[in-house]
This record gives sequence, structure tokens and C-alpha cells, in this order.
Amino acid sequence: MQKSLQITFRHMPPSTAVETTARELLGRLERVHSQIIGCHVTVDTPDAHQHKGAPFVIKIDIEVPGRTVHVDSTKSRHPEDADAYAALRHAFDTARRILDEHAQKRHAQDHRLEG
Repeated sequence: MQKSLQITFRHMPPSTAVETTARELLGRLERVHSQIIGCHVTVDTPDAHQHKGAPFVIKIDIEVPGRTVHVDSTKSRHPEDADAYAALRHAFDTARRILDEHAQKRHAQDHRLEG
């Protein structure tokens, strides 16, 4: 990755453990998708989280050549996302699926251009 991982914490104090988990998940993603240029992760807790265990909101922006992949966990809620680590895993799983689809489309385009 050309740029470093940026992590923003909103409505909560920074957490070294959450940051470490995000770095590990990004590292796994980079092993499969080596074209990642940069990544920004936002970890947010809604106001209701402290009182009702509301889900964490994870937003990920991953830069790859030619586009930026956006993941917003509010679009695919999981009950276990009240745990920051589970919410991060779900968001990175979504990012991987999107990057897989992007890679497949690029591969298909390359074959059409060759043929």
C-alpha cells in the first residue's frame, strides 16, 4: 500500500485494540488485492450505543487504481455489530466482495480487449 492506513474514531476515544484489528483485516485484504493504494476507516458509535448497545457504524474507503471503494455498514446491519470487532470484520468482508467483483470485471474487460 502506497499510503498508510488512516483510522478515525467518532463519538468514542481512540482504541489501540480496534486499530490493531483494522490493520490486521486490511493486511489480509492486501494479500488478496495487492493493488490497494490507500485506506481510511471510520469507527463511529451512535449516541444510543452507550445506553442500548446500538451497532457500531464502520465506513471504509479503499483506493485502488481507477476508483475508490466505499463501504458503509449502515447499509448491511448485523445484530452482532454492537461489538466493534464484529462490525469491522463485516465491513472488511463487504470490502473484499466489492474488490473481488471489481477484479472480475477488470479481468473480463482485459480479455475482451485481447480478443
